Amino acid sequence: MAEHKITLDWTDAGKPFTYEGYPREHAITFKGGQTVTVSAAPAYRGDGVHADPEDLLVAALASCHMLSFLAICTKKKVTVKSYRDDAIGHLENDGGKLWMTKVILRPKVDCDANAATLEQIHHLAHEACFIANSVKTVVSVELG
Repeated sequence: MAEHKITLDWTDAGKPFTYEGYPREHAITFKGGQTVTVSAAPAYRGDGVHADPEDLLVAALASCHMLSFLAICTKKKVTVKSYRDDAIGHLENDGGKLWMTKVILRPKVDCDANAATLEQIHHLAHEACFIANSVKTVVSVELG
């Protein structure tokens, strides 16, 4: 069907290769040449300035939902002026295994649809989101 490739680059930056010393920052280059610096979460000795893999998972879920939502809106002739999502992911310990147990999407949409139509479109977008369909994480949508 489709392949999605990235290039990940990391070096020791001349630092000692010990758990305390090795750098967590690395670069991810996407198609088109866009490069993003990523690090570990601060709890895992990351810098806290850059996005971490957990942030990227939440972002991918929120972005996929939004893109599905916008596509459905165009087909239903609903005009959207803006879309904002303050999404949050929950990393939890389940019997000694850390995993992202749930992600809550909290989209705020400025559009010409009523609340019932918006709820229906968000449901359809959730069903269509292939990132959400690819993970065991519970993804929910809270409409305010």
